[in-house]
Amino acid sequence: MTHCETIEKQRKILLAVQSGSEKAYKELYEQWVSRLYRFVFQYLKSKDASEDVVQETFLRIWSNRANLNPDTSFKSYLFTIAYHFLLKEIRRQLNNPLMEDYVEYLNRLSTETIEVESLMCYDQFVEALEKGKQYLSPRQRTIFEMNKEYGMSIPEISEKLSITNQVTRNQLCMALKILRVELRQYYPLLLLFLKDF
Repeated sequence: MTHCETIEKQRKILLAVQSGSEKAYKELYEQWVSRLYRFVFQYLKSKDASEDVVQETFLRIWSNRANLNPDTSFKSYLFTIAYHFLLKEIRRQLNNPLMEDYVEYLNRLSTETIEVESLMCYDQFVEALEKGKQYLSPRQRTIFEMNKEYGMSIPEISEKLSITNQVTRNQLCMALKILRVELRQYYPLLLLFLKDF
């Protein structure tokens, strides 16, 4: 099937979904669900949470089917919806209302013509964070990852590493100061790691 034929087939499916065809909706779901799940799972690393985001995304597609535009990129539309559900789930997991700042930031950046998969500010942030952590000392990096990536409290880290709470807090503060400089261009997402500091 040529590229043009693929686009035309997708357009016909979207028109059918827009008209309320459950058969076409199921076909659309089966066409995209695996790819969308892989995209979500790479961030959440949780089967249940990823499945929830995927289901919410497709439910939104169905409930808003009348607003589907067969002449625009469904891929972009689908991943934009999934991305916002993904961010909400990350915010819920982190219990951090500052994620709202990042959602608003993304909303200001996004347009209907931008392919979300190529935009991926969060993906870029994760890569930059990994590079930024190279500037930390081994102890700073360990404490940062235990606290900010594994959700361990200061006392838990201190007990695990056999150090005082003050040493743990000081090392974490130093790590965050370094990362503020290295990741300054990703400020909205960096806010997630600055809670209580």
